[in-house]
Amino acid sequence: MKNWRKLTFAILLLLPTFASAQNFPAKPIRLVVPFPAGGPNDIIARVIGQRMSEISGQPVVIDNRGGQGGVLGTDAVAKAAPDGYTIAISSAGALAISPSMERVAYATLTDLTPVTLVATVPEMLVVATNVPVKDISELIALAKAQPGKLNFASSGPGSLPHLAGELFKLTAGIDIVHVPYRGAAPAVNDLLGQQVQMTFLDLPVLLPQIKAGSLRAVAVGSLVRAPTAPDVPTTAEAGFPALRIENWYGMVAPKGTPQEIVAALHRLTTQAMADPAVKEKLAAQGATLVGDEPEHFRSFIADETAKWAKVIKDAGVETAK
Repeated sequence: MKNWRKLTFAILLLLPTFASAQNFPAKPIRLVVPFPAGGPNDIIARVIGQRMSEISGQPVVIDNRGGQGGVLGTDAVAKAAPDGYTIAISSAGALAISPSMERVAYATLTDLTPVTLVATVPEMLVVATNVPVKDISELIALAKAQPGKLNFASSGPGSLPHLAGELFKLTAGIDIVHVPYRGAAPAVNDLLGQQVQMTFLDLPVLLPQIKAGSLRAVAVGSLVRAPTAPDVPTTAEAGFPALRIENWYGMVAPKGTPQEIVAALHRLTTQAMADPAVKEKLAAQGATLVGDEPEHFRSFIADETAKWAKVIKDAGVETAK
């Protein structure tokens, strides 16, 4: 009898959670974007958030909280109430790289609850038009012939483009010099001005200059060719499968969010992602939608964290930890 009473009590405790999950969402959802408006993270969140709102009948309010490469906005979600009404679509940098590069106030897989990997966006390796190479093999040969003479731009120390360049150095056995900038725009500007020789950046950022002939695409860091740049070979095709470099964006909630609420968020998000109009809009941005299960996304984050931590260590990248 005593055990029956305990079981009954436990069931009664769970009933409010089941009820709230069944009715979720019952009020507006705040979707934090840890970057300023207008960038790839913001565009992806707005397109998916709009469809989530249409499906659920509740507003999905975009809250841009830029700063520290996505860390500040991600930390705000880690500290939010675990009720499913404050979530984020954050990036590889804030979720898998920054915790190894600097002191952050959260541990990704301890203080946040993975919901789903939303999208991947390949990094494109491009060179300035005065660099006399047509493909990655020629670029490597040029770098080996002139050790320490070529440089690569990034959007800042510890950014994905920075670590992409470091991985390139390690994989190809070349000596090229890192030149950090305060964001992608000034890096691209100096690349166009031929002040630097190459960079890895999100494909959508570079595509207009590639199409205009202002920059030369050398390789794309995904497993398959990008539909928006079908003539550009992948790094794997070029013989460097370890040089797989993709930015990615995933939905996370605060730690302690009930599993039933996480499941409801997952259903709502993946339903929005399945909409043909959403797919079309984000494909135009060079994004490939994923929509995996929470546990798979958790494993993915762990793998990505380990990958970039190894690059940071092996390349001797200076950290602020």
